[in-house]
Amino acid sequence: MIIFTVFTSTFGITAVVDSAQTNKFNHKTGKYLEVDGANIYYEEIENAGKPTLLFLHGGFGNIEDFNPILHMFINDYHIIGIDSRGHGKSTLGTDKLTYKQLQLDVEAVINHLQLKNIDIIGYSDGGIIAYRLAAANRISIRKIVTIGGTWSLSDAELMEKIMADTTPEDCRNDFKQSFEFHQQYNPQPDFIKFAKCAIEMWTDKTENGYPQTSVENILVPILIIRGNDDYMFPLESAVELTTKVKKSLLLNIPFAPHGAFRKYPQIFEIIIRDFFNNQ
Repeated sequence: MIIFTVFTSTFGITAVVDSAQTNKFNHKTGKYLEVDGANIYYEEIENAGKPTLLFLHGGFGNIEDFNPILHMFINDYHIIGIDSRGHGKSTLGTDKLTYKQLQLDVEAVINHLQLKNIDIIGYSDGGIIAYRLAAANRISIRKIVTIGGTWSLSDAELMEKIMADTTPEDCRNDFKQSFEFHQQYNPQPDFIKFAKCAIEMWTDKTENGYPQTSVENILVPILIIRGNDDYMFPLESAVELTTKVKKSLLLNIPFAPHGAFRKYPQIFEIIIRDFFNNQ
């Protein structure tokens, strides 16, 4: 059973926010929803009468990672951004991180806001969550775009090799910007504990981790975006995914890394708009 409570991020204090900041994620205007022992932070950029677009960020990231591309969608969507459990301003709670738990957290926020027929853009871990959401089919999704979103047991095994000698302390040193953001903004900062949980999630080969064969249950259209230089998401895995998801397209972006949407934003915007607008 999921238990949740909503409250403002300012804990009863009225925040004064520059009007220019309402067109991007700012970690000032959001609210919290209590879900299974953690406080999940989300922000809305309201646009009355417009369809909903949900942004799900990657590991060690937060919703502000999407600000460079948010202007592409700001006029056409009611926008939602969710900081994943332990990330950004969302607390970790007492349970370990799993992709299943992150999926349940997102479902709780969507149900709380009573959102229907939503589009999703999920980057990396956010893409994995999006696959799980679509496979579970418990919320109303129209279309999904994933960027660097892995899915298979072989992807989990690859991450296990990549992270084999990585410690939480290494993560603190290698991801300094993420560490500093966590220390400044998270209500319960403990980056070492958070990093340990993240490593365990990335290498989880159980049914609580990567969606694996459940992707065959996905019925909504998905645009799978991959950077050609993405060593965490092999081309073979992306191609195989298109054979598992009936309504899927693959965009392999040349010269692009894991965060492929940052490489050619103009091309990204054109293709995403075509995908979302093509009935």
